[in-house]
Amino acid sequence: MTTQPSQAFVSLVGAGPGDPDLLTMKAYRLIQTADVVVYDRLVSKEIMDLVTPYAELLFVGKKLNHHCVPQDQINQILVDKALEGKHVVRLKGGDPFIFGRGGEELETLVEHNIPFEVVPGITAASGCSAYAGIPLTHRDHAQSVQFITGHLKPKNQQQEGQDIQWQSLAKNNHTLVFYMGLKQAPVIRQNLTENGLSINTPCAIIERGTTAKQRVLTGMLSDLDNLAKQAISPSLIIVGSVVNLQGKLKWFGK
Repeated sequence: MTTQPSQAFVSLVGAGPGDPDLLTMKAYRLIQTADVVVYDRLVSKEIMDLVTPYAELLFVGKKLNHHCVPQDQINQILVDKALEGKHVVRLKGGDPFIFGRGGEELETLVEHNIPFEVVPGITAASGCSAYAGIPLTHRDHAQSVQFITGHLKPKNQQQEGQDIQWQSLAKNNHTLVFYMGLKQAPVIRQNLTENGLSINTPCAIIERGTTAKQRVLTGMLSDLDNLAKQAISPSLIIVGSVVNLQGKLKWFGK
């Protein structure tokens, strides 16, 4: 283990889905006082505008099939900056523990004996669905909700126990939320329908949720491929009868 300077500290902070008003008070305070802010592409410009001008800004954004900075290098950046005696804020879109690889980054800090804290953020599923007028649960529609990564591995790269259990997802009275799933929309639609979910199940794609550029596309599961072709990243896919409430409950952007 490495012995760190007494000032070294990393705050793993969730920035929420985009609207700066959804930042927690603690997240806002930390980005106002950080020495270094390491941020990804899902952190909105409006939130970055709130960061203290005295902080060193390091962009480590990633998108499908293109990593600006590989994950192991991001981990090392956090270590190196902390060992300089800096207070480092690792700022991630949404919540760092929901498909944010925050746990992997913290494991590296533990290996180097660097103290840290975790500040949760509003994850895209709850933020985007709320701004779209789609309740994730509802007594008449869904008694459970499940979050699934849309970064699906090809079958020849899957390891035992790591593939999505599609048969457990394809059921009624259940809401499915797919993160980062635009490119995999045909796979999602095929696997859900092959495992028994009706092609008439309502679905929605929420594009750039909670921001002024938010757009909501709705249709049936059979339409998912075409809806995905019309959307751009970042987008969230919701599957389930709760989507039927969107026309009645939408409020944002009216």
